[in-house]
Amino acid sequence: MTTAVANAAQAALARGLEGIVAGETSICSVEQGKLIYRGYEIHDLAEHASFEETAFLLLVGHKPSPSELSRWTSELVAERALPAAVVEFLRSVVPSLKAGTAVPMDVLRTAVSILGHLDPDCQDNSAQANLRKSRRLLARTPTIIGHMQNLIDGRPIVGQDKGGDPMLGHAANLLYMMTGTKPGPEYARVLDISLTLYAEHDLNASTFTTRVIAATLSDMHGAVCGGIAALKGSLHGGANEMAMEMLKEIMRDVGETGIGSPAVDDWMQRAFDTKRKLMGFGHRVYKNGDHRAPILHKLGRSLAEKDTKNPGGHAATAWFRLGEHVQKIMLEKKKIHPNVDFPCGLTYFTMGIPVPQYTPIFVAARMSGWCSHIMEQHANNRLIRPLSIYSGPPEQKWNG
Repeated sequence: MTTAVANAAQAALARGLEGIVAGETSICSVEQGKLIYRGYEIHDLAEHASFEETAFLLLVGHKPSPSELSRWTSELVAERALPAAVVEFLRSVVPSLKAGTAVPMDVLRTAVSILGHLDPDCQDNSAQANLRKSRRLLARTPTIIGHMQNLIDGRPIVGQDKGGDPMLGHAANLLYMMTGTKPGPEYARVLDISLTLYAEHDLNASTFTTRVIAATLSDMHGAVCGGIAALKGSLHGGANEMAMEMLKEIMRDVGETGIGSPAVDDWMQRAFDTKRKLMGFGHRVYKNGDHRAPILHKLGRSLAEKDTKNPGGHAATAWFRLGEHVQKIMLEKKKIHPNVDFPCGLTYFTMGIPVPQYTPIFVAARMSGWCSHIMEQHANNRLIRPLSIYSGPPEQKWNG
């Protein structure tokens, strides 16, 4: 490479591919002021569409008619139950989960891989086969999460034969399978909306991973496993778990009486001074705030005000007051807004969802987006192969 070429390449380098257009999609548009799924803005979807409708929109490509939605919902319900081999795997991995050598995201990734071995369409990348696989993955991911949590808690598996209760919607059934208690309509609605908010977000790290894998003409299950591995990271999907762990740490240090006091400001200043990474804040695209965040914050705050206690033993509103104080400090001191992961942690905690299952639930939502992108990649494929700039030693002789 000549000096001029090397200099030009270095000038064009964008670490993390920031600002680089790496593909074209008809699925989603992420803009400073809007998030659009196939022409529908996220506030509109959150208010008026169920997650089942949103998933149909993403995967099939248009808003479902009443008859299409009825058939789609019935098909999802019919696919919820897990094959026996997956259930046996979940049982076998419980000791590792309890020992901490396995975490729910890793278990979910392996369970999806096993589903691939058992899916009759696994090696078929046709549009029809991909849609069937998408439907199965969408239906069975919540079942994996629910059964896993039952086994972690040492309770009998809920609804093993049918994958929960066929009369419950997608979000409500996920909560039921995890807890054994059928949720009230408000809990079900909040989780349903959170799934819609998390369903799709164009070429984020995990979705880009699935498209890179799909571009090699690998299968959908393999691409999804790659997406799960990417989403596990604390800089991506794992941020909701880490945000809640941070708030729990602050609460332990300052106590409920310290919320809103200088003690929280001092805690945050120590974090700034030590350059600690504070999860749930900032976004590569949304520089003026993630417009999904206030939707989920409002819903979670409403639940907290109605629930007098949460699993931590504090008034649920205390967690939101703490979160709001932390948000205020971040905005005043760093000019950084919260992203959707911050209110997600607070909302799921208020609902009693175990923190290690936050990111698996993210998978349950994002499965619709991933599968949509995998199908789009297969339908109009070109191998994804970027260039790099070599920064190693100059050429030299082995026997020199």
